[in-house]
Amino acid sequence: MKNSINLAFVLYKYFPFGGLQRDFLRIAQHCYQKGYNISVYTMVWEGEQPDHFNLNIYRPKAFSACTRNNKFHHWVNRQLQQSPADLVIGFNKMPGLDIYYAADSCYEDKARKLRPFFYRWGRRYRHFAACEHSVFAAGAATEILSLSKKQKALFYQCYGTEEERIHLLPPGIAKDRKRTCDADNIRRHFRKKHHILPDEKLLLLLGSGFITKGLDRALLALSALPIILRSQVKFFIVGKDKTHKFKQQAHKLKIDKQVFFYPGMEDVPALLQGADALIHPAYNENTGTVLLESLVAGLPVLCTDVCGYAHYIAEADVGLITPSPFKQSILNQQLQEILTSEKRRQWKNNAIAFSEKTDIYSMPERAAAIIENILNKKLRPETVC
Repeated sequence: MKNSINLAFVLYKYFPFGGLQRDFLRIAQHCYQKGYNISVYTMVWEGEQPDHFNLNIYRPKAFSACTRNNKFHHWVNRQLQQSPADLVIGFNKMPGLDIYYAADSCYEDKARKLRPFFYRWGRRYRHFAACEHSVFAAGAATEILSLSKKQKALFYQCYGTEEERIHLLPPGIAKDRKRTCDADNIRRHFRKKHHILPDEKLLLLLGSGFITKGLDRALLALSALPIILRSQVKFFIVGKDKTHKFKQQAHKLKIDKQVFFYPGMEDVPALLQGADALIHPAYNENTGTVLLESLVAGLPVLCTDVCGYAHYIAEADVGLITPSPFKQSILNQQLQEILTSEKRRQWKNNAIAFSEKTDIYSMPERAAAIIENILNKKLRPETVC
């Protein structure tokens, strides 16, 4: 039976293959199962629409992301004035949130460390910095659901965010990613379907935002492999982003015949079982859910140490980590090693053991429980069902 409590979930864009988007949907579903009414406000919704959500879509016309976002913020505020919510839960940084799910890394830290000083003179910086400030500034009222201890520390350094406002969550890996007893059959079927020969190696990069994920670094590493090994590798790049720049790079490196782009794949578990290694040489990564999805599937991982979840790869001993400061030559050597190492079987066994004993699955349940606790503090006890 539904109660009279309304939760508003706000995000810029939903598409089925995004990590943030999957987290949003799973958290919202858990809140719905607790009996709350769910309204969703977004600019884009791609894929199946849940019947039990009140879905509201607004597509502002604008030439820039800053103007588009501001129009969306104003529209959400107007909608919430007409149909008030007991809590507003955001998955992108914006003013007016009661709770923010911190899937993205600290923008201010990146602006200071990864951009030239004049970057902070521009309109884009002012817009995104103001949105982040509205959430994390000392004295702000927004509660924060955080996935990364490293990012939690960065937000404190940049804003002095109060400790009690940041709630650390465990990872939320879907259990259907775990290696199953018929994994070998799934692998054979997937590789046959995609014309991958037994002696070929399938390298995988999975995730939207190819620049941030370090696809350029991965292509360079593939091109640097010894000729015989390189000829045996097929590289599947699965994610939603612009591909033209990277197709040009692959062509110049003379590896374009081995590189395949997919906007998404429905059967991610089969994809993980069919691959031989995941490469994720990210420039910046708040968490890196795909690292843990690969881990629980028994797939060796090669990632940079800037990824928030890289420490799990080290703790479980399921692959290789490229240290900072990044050097392309090291990544090149590590890619060759992860594809040929005699440790590959041990990495798989380590991954299976780690996935059974470590809680890397309960994020949606924990997030829904924290949302409920925050709601209970906000409302008078007698109004809570």
